[in-house]
Amino acid sequence: MRFAVIEGSREWTEPARHRSGPASGAVLVEDVEAEARRRLRSCRIDEWRTREFITGRPMPDDVRHFAMQVEFAATAISRLSPIPDDFDNDVYWPRLMGC
Repeated sequence: MRFAVIEGSREWTEPARHRSGPASGAVLVEDVEAEARRRLRSCRIDEWRTREFITGRPMPDDVRHFAMQVEFAATAISRLSPIPDDFDNDVYWPRLMGC
């Protein structure tokens, strides 16, 4: 990100990114939801939920908290207008150590 001074005022600017291929254009809410699912899959959230259901042992608090943060981030990003082209950048998403 660059910081630029324009006509005496200050404004944050960032070089534009362009998506290539047939997916170029506006980012859809479905794209953000797919990214959230990908991030949850990377930490095997389905396995944790299944284990919790079968054994009754709760999933670790850090995993549960991470899942809630990812869902919150997906909702917040989906409400942006327009959704940034770089919505899949780690800057927008929480991180769980060990994933």
